[in-house]
Amino acid sequence: MSKLEPVVVSRASGATITDTEGKEYVDCFSGISVVNTGHSNPKVIEAAKKQLDNYTHACAYVYYSEPVAKLAEKLARIAPSGLQKTFFSNSGAEAVECGLKLARKFTKKHEIIALMRSFHGRTLGTLSVTGQAGRRSYSMGPYLGSIAFAPTPYCYRCPLGLEFPKCGIECAKMIEDVVRYATSGDVAAFIAEPILGEGGIIVPPEDYFKEAKKILDKYGILFIADEVQTGFARTGKLFGIEHYNVIPDIMCFAKAIANGLPLGACTARTDIADSFQPGDHLSTFGGNPVCCAAALANIEFIQEEDLPKRATESGRYVMHRLEELKSKHKLIGDVRGKGLMIGLELVKNRESKDPASSETAKVRALCRDKGVLIGSGGVLGNVLRIQPPLVISQSQLDIAIDAVDQSLKEVEA
Repeated sequence: MSKLEPVVVSRASGATITDTEGKEYVDCFSGISVVNTGHSNPKVIEAAKKQLDNYTHACAYVYYSEPVAKLAEKLARIAPSGLQKTFFSNSGAEAVECGLKLARKFTKKHEIIALMRSFHGRTLGTLSVTGQAGRRSYSMGPYLGSIAFAPTPYCYRCPLGLEFPKCGIECAKMIEDVVRYATSGDVAAFIAEPILGEGGIIVPPEDYFKEAKKILDKYGILFIADEVQTGFARTGKLFGIEHYNVIPDIMCFAKAIANGLPLGACTARTDIADSFQPGDHLSTFGGNPVCCAAALANIEFIQEEDLPKRATESGRYVMHRLEELKSKHKLIGDVRGKGLMIGLELVKNRESKDPASSETAKVRALCRDKGVLIGSGGVLGNVLRIQPPLVISQSQLDIAIDAVDQSLKEVEA
């Protein structure tokens, strides 16, 4: 995304955004995968309003606060087994920063391994573990040292030139080579997104994280799962890492946790969390009671409406329709995703896989003209991103897919 979309938002509800001129759009981007339970969700809004009537701020790291305590307890119940204590912040980048600091403090080691093509935020620390040269402007460096990068588990463009499943998930096995040859052996943590969002909706092979975790455990390296974009039912599971049957040591959340209110969270095993001593980390506005009250209501809505199941079913429908489009449009090189986190990679030629970046931008613009908002991205700028609110109806999904279909047709013509 290089510039603001020419849409002036006036109001929004469910999966519909209305601009100041009254034009309605089917929202298939959710404010970058944030409003999973829908724009203006009544349950979430009511909880926030109720808390506003009580108090808006007291600092969760100076005084006890009931909404903060209840949310921490809730996360301890729904997070993967053993992850029990949470530090609250304001954003995904802050949550990741907390995870990196915590891993270093607990292990007393300083090196970090991340993935090429990954994205973890725009602070100096999170950019340091972001595997995208385009995000890491030289004029803003130098960044943190002691960072090594492992190959991306990107089957469509395998960095090792192999083919899944014959490859034996060599990209995961290479993490050991990174530990042995690209670090001093003083590695605190490996950080990865269960599905790489900004990198282009890259879905690792089913056994990737199992293989990676074996290596991490062998060397005493913590696994930080960056669930900022994949969390809270987006992928068809409450958390994206659940698709891989692996339990991380630390998890980072934000975006959809409070359905649009600013909140980040870093949840860890008790022994890891307890390595933080008073003064090691703090956030004045982290754990804001209004945001925490909204997050509690948001999670309750996700569970009551079984949004993971809904995302799975809607995602399966969208993937089927997009596969049909792939047979019609030569621009479509790959269709991938889980739940309602779906990427459509466009290429100029299916054999050479030359990225169709300008065509991707045109398709996005044409969809907007037709009343459908989608995202675009990927390191090569050639991936259409379909990440609507999970409450979107099938009729709205049909409108969106038809718009993509017609837009592709116009661009190809």
